[in-house]
Amino acid sequence: MPCERKPMRYGHSEGHTDVCFDDEGKCVVTCGSDGDVRIWESLDDDDPKSINVGEKVYSVGLKNGKLVTAVSNNTIQIHTFPEGDPDGILTRFTTNANHVTFNSSGSRVAAGSSDFIVKIVEVVDSSQQKTLRGHDAPILSVALDPSDEFLASSSCDGSVAVWSIESQTQVAQWQILQKSSDVSNAKSLCRLAWQPRSGKLLAVPVDLTIQLYDRNTWTHVSTLSDDLISQVVNVVVWSPCGKFLAAGTVGGNLLVWDVEAKLCIERQKHEKGFTVCGMAWHPSGGRIAYTDTEGCLGLLEGVPSSSSTVQSTKAAAAKETHDYDDLFDEDDDRGLDEGMSDSRSPVKKPIMEEDDDDDDLMPATGRPRNRGSFLDDDDNSQDPSCVKLDGVPEEDGSSAILPAVGPAVSRPVYEGPMPTQPQRAFQPGSTPVHLMHRFMVWNSVGIVRGYNDDQDNAIDVEFHDTAIHHAMHLTNTLGHTMADLSQEAVLLACEGTEELASKIQCLHFSCWDTHKDWIVDLPKGEDVRTLCLGQGWAAVATSALMVRLFSVGGVQKEIFSLPGAVVCMAGHGEQLLIVYHRGTGFDGDQALGIQLLQLGHKRRQVIHGEPLPLSRKSYLAWMGFTAEGTPCCIDSEGVVRMLNRTLGNMWTPVCNTRDSCKSKSDHYWVVGVHENPQQLRCIPCKGARYPPTLPRPAVAVLPFNLPYCQTTTEKGQMEEQYWRSVLFQNHYGFLSSSGYEIDSEGQSRAEKEQQELLMKMFALSCKLEREFRRMALAQRLSELALEKASQIQEEEQEEEEPAYQSHSSREYRGSNQMSRRLAPVENGCEEEEEYPQEEQMDAEESTETRKLSLNPFKKGGKSPERPSPKPMSREGRVNPFKVSGAGKSSSSPAGQPRTTNVLDSMTMSNRKPAPLGSTSKQGKAPVLKPLAPKPKSKTQATLLQMSASKGNSKKLEDSQSEAEKVKPAPAATPPASAENIENRKPKTGFQLWLEENRKSILADNPDFEEMDVIKEGMGRFRTLSAEERLNWTERAKGDSDPKKRKREDEEGQVDEQTESDEGRTKKKKPLDTSAKLSAFAFNKE
Repeated sequence: MPCERKPMRYGHSEGHTDVCFDDEGKCVVTCGSDGDVRIWESLDDDDPKSINVGEKVYSVGLKNGKLVTAVSNNTIQIHTFPEGDPDGILTRFTTNANHVTFNSSGSRVAAGSSDFIVKIVEVVDSSQQKTLRGHDAPILSVALDPSDEFLASSSCDGSVAVWSIESQTQVAQWQILQKSSDVSNAKSLCRLAWQPRSGKLLAVPVDLTIQLYDRNTWTHVSTLSDDLISQVVNVVVWSPCGKFLAAGTVGGNLLVWDVEAKLCIERQKHEKGFTVCGMAWHPSGGRIAYTDTEGCLGLLEGVPSSSSTVQSTKAAAAKETHDYDDLFDEDDDRGLDEGMSDSRSPVKKPIMEEDDDDDDLMPATGRPRNRGSFLDDDDNSQDPSCVKLDGVPEEDGSSAILPAVGPAVSRPVYEGPMPTQPQRAFQPGSTPVHLMHRFMVWNSVGIVRGYNDDQDNAIDVEFHDTAIHHAMHLTNTLGHTMADLSQEAVLLACEGTEELASKIQCLHFSCWDTHKDWIVDLPKGEDVRTLCLGQGWAAVATSALMVRLFSVGGVQKEIFSLPGAVVCMAGHGEQLLIVYHRGTGFDGDQALGIQLLQLGHKRRQVIHGEPLPLSRKSYLAWMGFTAEGTPCCIDSEGVVRMLNRTLGNMWTPVCNTRDSCKSKSDHYWVVGVHENPQQLRCIPCKGARYPPTLPRPAVAVLPFNLPYCQTTTEKGQMEEQYWRSVLFQNHYGFLSSSGYEIDSEGQSRAEKEQQELLMKMFALSCKLEREFRRMALAQRLSELALEKASQIQEEEQEEEEPAYQSHSSREYRGSNQMSRRLAPVENGCEEEEEYPQEEQMDAEESTETRKLSLNPFKKGGKSPERPSPKPMSREGRVNPFKVSGAGKSSSSPAGQPRTTNVLDSMTMSNRKPAPLGSTSKQGKAPVLKPLAPKPKSKTQATLLQMSASKGNSKKLEDSQSEAEKVKPAPAATPPASAENIENRKPKTGFQLWLEENRKSILADNPDFEEMDVIKEGMGRFRTLSAEERLNWTERAKGDSDPKKRKREDEEGQVDEQTESDEGRTKKKKPLDTSAKLSAFAFNKE
């Protein structure tokens, strides 16, 4: 017999709770250790009425509009219901009252306290009290029998006693419980219960069983138990008909017995296994409300409930259990009309003999939804007590309950998934409408508050940035309940009444004329359900399943229909997002569809009504856009999902706000989402789902965290960071394609972060010797390098086509492009780390890949009008990377090792610490010429100034041996690149002095490396007099012009130089080595 267990919901803070129904069963009343009594219209009531009655409430009772509570201030208080107004104190104790209950008529209240006393008080006249003394420990629970003759009580002294109310004496006592010192230490609350109406049986929870005692003899007559029970029974409660008994255990088990058959007919488990400490059966049956020690409220639907004497109440109960039988009412009943009168009442004819076996056709469920065609519409559920349970024969009395009516039920009973109540339309960023002070909207632009109390009915508009507009106070004469706010306008709307139509009002504060507001009335019978604002437009979804578009100035635009009832809408720029019901959800799930429209010049539908993913048994809590324009949604379980445009418009979970909640009752109310920086802006709500308007809530920032596996490991963390960076970078492409300006620096930072993470994962794979994984990562790095290279090439081609009108302009553009590549050389190492990973990725590529990736860096060749990639790719590949990878300013250490250059990584094993005089020789033209083509224009002369001042410096003679060591691999030696870059500018006096005195420094300190030589040289140079330093500076200036002339001669005529014999000797030496390097550079793999 499967009954439906509704999802638990937060009711109170953690601690003991209690629950009861009102007389009609319309409301559920709970109390908790937070001192509040809350009145719930249903389990889905997001804003129950709350009455604060004290610091803690231990028990609650409700009868005849009187609400009594056992409060921690040792009193039994009474309040009016449902108003919640205080109505006095019924009685006081010297310590806490642990339990309070009404009698069946509501005229008396019984309460038990920790001072061992039980009191019985008349509600009308609280001075009429009776006190029962006899227990030797705190009272656990009390129960008044239906005839008001006896009272039963359980105590921590291990006894259950029955008292005569009239004589105030004990008539029976059983030592059946475990003793304890206090209620907090008791293993069970031992909530007793008398059988309704007759009061024939008293149910007492004892350990893992329920013992039943007869009222007449006070003897134990029966025991109810079940194998599912593993922990002690805490509370028991009878059904209104007195035929069924429900129990809740410390282990969270919920069970229902047929008392007469002694059969457990329903077994349910608390969804989290918490202790059940409060239970109440609906007055008309069909459902059981229960609470736990974590402050949560739950509901069991479809439980067996009543007997034939209370059939008049079953129609309401069947509706409240959300029966699915209504789906079968029309079509199936037509075939049964022959056996029924026009009034659909039973035909008065005798039962056929073969009808005796009709029970065998009925499913063994006992649920109220088992309807028969012979029942009236008002009695649309069959008596569960006449149903066979799990194949067990009926008890003797059950046949008497079967009414003498026509043929038995032949229709099938639906036992599949139950439909979910569809979610109501809401405005994202708003709090419930019924609140007197509420947020009508809170978004990234500002806040709109609504006030509707006895003093004022107004709307306040506040902007986060007062430069947009000053704050506004609007009189809400039309009773607007919906609002949206943008940087252009405030849009308001109200639902219609019988006399007035639904209205839309827009205050266009950015308008430049004097008429800043406009109002539109909707057709009669059509109400606004939700609305939103965009850039220059407004949209309104109505109850007629339509969306109406307006310009922000009030001009009506397109109208289109929706496939289902709207849930919410959101706008951002030219994008309109609509969420609606695409069907009926089942088993607590919502079936929502989503449409995304582009309302710009090229109007199109981006998302065509695909299902919106939500967590199981949840509903949509917020829908909108990030500040960058990416759709984002949040469900009631706190899962944040973002649209992944690069994955076919799929939704990716990026955060779970529940992970940041300290308590199960806490929630986060989202007000905005940002992708750059990655921030989820929300308001923490303690014990609630939304914040109050006063005091002004503080906004918190939560980080994003994609739910990847094994994020506690280094590999999982890097994977999560990488894909999060990729996801949150998608908006750059969307904004760029939409014509918006993008933050190029932010985009480059994101790309750099992704490259770094890929390199780290590659290194980790190498460390773990994961060859296949390493190859996949290397392939991804190669793809990134190719994408970057092609992107740069396209940009440069676009720049070349319109702009190069003359050779001089091409020269300037080429040198400007390369100067950006070599910026770290001129400006220190500020941008030095921008390219190292790209270069390392290139090291993984093939020769052809390297050619493509370095084409954009080469310009100004033989054909300046086009890049000419293939003839120059190899040579253009090496020189720029050699310079930018190892180059530093003149103040940087020339011998500092670097590994970012491609050739560096190839020849690392041949590198040795650079000798002291090496840098003075590495700038020689014969060394670098094989690695770069002869410049055909001044552009390349600018790019390859490294070949300047190579032959006419007489100071280079002393360091010939050091240069020879470096010449075999000049591109792999950082000092060479550093010196070449230095030669691009006139030498300073210190450089000239260092060249002449390097030999002496090395003689004094033969173990010095290049860095030490420079430091020592700087120290000695400072000791010179001012005149000597000035002379060296003038000498350096005087040498600059001849160097330039000789550099130009070298570029035009390599072998026709006018150097001395000694200079020519030095030039000839490295030629063989350079030829080898050239062969290496042009070697094709």
